[in-house]
Amino acid sequence: MRAIGQDEFGGPEVLRVVEVERPVPGPAEVLVRVRAAGVNPTDSWHRATGGLAGAVIRLGWDVSGVVEAVGLGVTTLAPGDEVFGMPRHPLPAGTYAEYVTSPARHLVRKPAALTHEQAAAMPLAGLTAWQALVDTADVRPGQRVLIHAAAGGVGHLAVQIAKARGAHVIGTARAAKHGFLHSLGADELVDYTEAEFETAVEPVDVVVDAIGGAYGPRSLRALRPGGILVALASPAEARLADIARPLGLRAAFMAVEADQAGMREIAALAEAGLLRPELDTVLPLADAAKAHELADSRRTTGKIVLSVTD
Repeated sequence: MRAIGQDEFGGPEVLRVVEVERPVPGPAEVLVRVRAAGVNPTDSWHRATGGLAGAVIRLGWDVSGVVEAVGLGVTTLAPGDEVFGMPRHPLPAGTYAEYVTSPARHLVRKPAALTHEQAAAMPLAGLTAWQALVDTADVRPGQRVLIHAAAGGVGHLAVQIAKARGAHVIGTARAAKHGFLHSLGADELVDYTEAEFETAVEPVDVVVDAIGGAYGPRSLRALRPGGILVALASPAEARLADIARPLGLRAAFMAVEADQAGMREIAALAEAGLLRPELDTVLPLADAAKAHELADSRRTTGKIVLSVTD
């Protein structure tokens, strides 16, 4: 089968099409014929550095496709089922390929309302947003939620999930993206190039920050007493918990996990018309390097997806 591989760390140019053996599903696994694979910032990080393991891996975690075969003991899925999910994360999955194996319970059935390209844009970013807002922050109706980089891959899905939870949603983004974010349900928007968000809005209950750096301490100043900052940028943000505690605030660094229950919730929101990914760019699998060039620019709106065809 065709897949995307690399022999060294570096920029997008190290990515190339390779021929590898089609994988075989083991016990409790399924073989998925990939129809689309999402591109995420963590993919670029692993391409350039090897991630925490410092090793070359086959890239990609987001997948949408069709079950081709099932391994021993699988009872929840069958050949022909359309599925999507985020297999194995944070271990390598290798979804930039024509076929991929996955633990059966890391996948759920693809909502009929989504194309494979849309579905492939959802798992990692959607689970990150869900686990930040619901599992970590426990967002409730009427709470005020501030989402940084609101037009980004995680951000634009977080806006929709927070709205579905009944929150008053505030986002930071350039003015050119405000119309798009209002269409997703954002109640207030701050152009971070023109105003300091911590003084531009009334205090909030929850902040979701995928930017990091100075945004963490600044976000603490935007919280009301008892509020929580969920930091997503890097493990270094865990230090914010010690800063927040004496202020009567909470802060936590969160890393996304494979989560079938969360995927089912995301699928239900999509089926209900409450959650839709914005596709910035869809490219063929062979153009993975170009997809990474776009991702590395940090100027996209929504998600980049690789379409995998025969």
